[in-house]
Amino acid sequence: MRKRHSASSADEAAIDMTPMLDIVFIMLIFFIVTTSFVKEAGVEINRPSANTAETVKKGNIMVAVRENGQVWVDKRQIEVGAVRANIERLRAENPEGAVVIQADTESKSGIVVEVMDQIRMAGVQNISIAANKEG
Repeated sequence: MRKRHSASSADEAAIDMTPMLDIVFIMLIFFIVTTSFVKEAGVEINRPSANTAETVKKGNIMVAVRENGQVWVDKRQIEVGAVRANIERLRAENPEGAVVIQADTESKSGIVVEVMDQIRMAGVQNISIAANKEG
């Protein structure tokens, strides 16, 4: 009598990796969906200092105003009149995000006010101005 169990016992010893891969892919999708992405303005700004500066956790959309009056959103230079459309587009991607204006210390306040007005016309009421904390 010969044993014929050798071929079938080899099949039983194999480990099925499919369920583990399914779990890994589900976890990957979960982390991608729950991650919040910060939309950088795209330029370096010399921010003013303030004693009362606070950290904003949900500042996901950055708008930069340079000293020469250039406005940058999402790593692109835009006109002041185009701020509203860009903010509306970025808010559609992330409805809970706040807007942070990074105004240079040498930028003109009139341009910053125009940018704030455009952001408010886009439906955003939670606007912050970036500053470095003194001390």
